[in-house]
Amino acid sequence: MYTFDTPIRIHYALTDQMGVVYHGHYAQFYEIGRTEAIRNLGYTYKDVEAMGIIMPVVDLHMKFIQPARYDDIINVRITILELPLHHKMVFHGEIYIGEKLINTGTATLYLMDAQTMKRVTMPAPLMEKLKPYFEV
Repeated sequence: MYTFDTPIRIHYALTDQMGVVYHGHYAQFYEIGRTEAIRNLGYTYKDVEAMGIIMPVVDLHMKFIQPARYDDIINVRITILELPLHHKMVFHGEIYIGEKLINTGTATLYLMDAQTMKRVTMPAPLMEKLKPYFEV
């Protein structure tokens, strides 16, 4: 299992008229978390794209438990529970304020060849970085 946490401070532009974070921004928070989780492995999305791979989101689910507000610091926790052996990666997310869980979500991304738009397996260099987290 691979887990990585990314803190994000909520700025005013992310809030709505009710003073809470607009619900649509949570998808971006999870994207930031996924991006930073991959960066922590030593690669950027740009690096993956340079390998000829794109990773579109094909499924996204979220559950809103409590709101975040202006100036809160949220912690976006991304977990990969299973080594992606085929064409898809499932990212499990949790968002916290301190120890309080405020949102959960999952995002399924497909690994696709950028030229052919066909599903492919994970590039070997990235797979090698992930494997140690799944060894027993």
